[in-house]
Amino acid sequence: MDSRERILKSINHEEPDRVPFDLAGSTWTGITNSAYQNLRKHLGLNPAEPEWSDVIQQIVVPSEEILTQLNVDTRGIFPLTSHNWDVYSKLKDVGNYFEYSDEWGFTHHFPKDGYWFSLVKHSMDKVDFDNEGVIEDFPWPDAGNKQRFAGMREKAIQFRNQDKIVMTKGLCAGLFEMHQRVRGMENAMLDPFLFPVNSDKLVGKLANLKIEFWDSLLDEIGDVVDIVGEGDDYGTQQSQLIAPDQFREYYKPHFMRVLKFIKQKAPNVKLLFHSCGNVRPIIPDLIEIGVDLLNPVHITATGMEPVQLKKDFGKDVIFWGGGVDTQHVLPSGTPQQVKDDVRRNIEALAPGGGFVFATVHNIQAEVPAHNIVAMIEALREFGN
Repeated sequence: MDSRERILKSINHEEPDRVPFDLAGSTWTGITNSAYQNLRKHLGLNPAEPEWSDVIQQIVVPSEEILTQLNVDTRGIFPLTSHNWDVYSKLKDVGNYFEYSDEWGFTHHFPKDGYWFSLVKHSMDKVDFDNEGVIEDFPWPDAGNKQRFAGMREKAIQFRNQDKIVMTKGLCAGLFEMHQRVRGMENAMLDPFLFPVNSDKLVGKLANLKIEFWDSLLDEIGDVVDIVGEGDDYGTQQSQLIAPDQFREYYKPHFMRVLKFIKQKAPNVKLLFHSCGNVRPIIPDLIEIGVDLLNPVHITATGMEPVQLKKDFGKDVIFWGGGVDTQHVLPSGTPQQVKDDVRRNIEALAPGGGFVFATVHNIQAEVPAHNIVAMIEALREFGN
């Protein structure tokens, strides 16, 4: 069974020959450059110039040699966005950190002794948000710029010819998260109540930019891509950042427009939706608006216990991730603890298909290479 057959069978809620494996098909299932270089060294390979899928998160695309050696079934193709479009050429050296200003008007800092960029300045946090023209007058990015997609079709066809599942990502973070980035978190939490008209206009504008992006990208690759990724972060370790009813009122209708457009434009693609944390209360909403694949399965968050999730939602959604805990076990556990965690999660999520193995989130810089190898060994042992 090749990679395409394997994942398509699992998506069809049937058990394939082994549990499918995604590494770096998205910027939520990837690996940081530091961890990647350490893994290469552990495997006896020389350091490699990173191919960035997300500079802000420091996520790289592993070499084809590594992906093949690890039996990865997915391949990611990444459009140019504010997170990977000539970021390093735009850096300013500001003493103890580097500064980067992006196309959204955000400012990011990268400490010289740090691991990733942090957003430190928002684009509309100081504006008079009660002003009628504040949304229309803002210099928004050119979401449909064809330069973003250069070479993507050729890569997609190449990976299709290798019988891999091809994945791609969207323009930016989700509507709720981008609301926070544009306005700042405190403002974003209050906007729907203090400025309901402009709050809805802003979220609607963000959704329109996403649609403009997908319209242009799917013109290029809609017939050669299998999975497209959107997402938002609604969950915390215990509950949600906003009440489920707030999600349903302020963000769900606009996300429904985005996902509906994607499905109409490319009916054969599957929609992967990412949200960290406890999103159990809104999983039925996500299914309702067209989500096919739920990522990451945040197995240590309240309400996200794998056995119960599989029982309650396993017939309606594919679980993409949740293979091993990336908060504690993968970075800090022993190799045996890593293997035990992998076995538990496979036993909970894999029966009957409907599961693609990936880490709960990106493999971070402090994860030792021997734990990544232990994860791979456990997947091979328990995933057959």
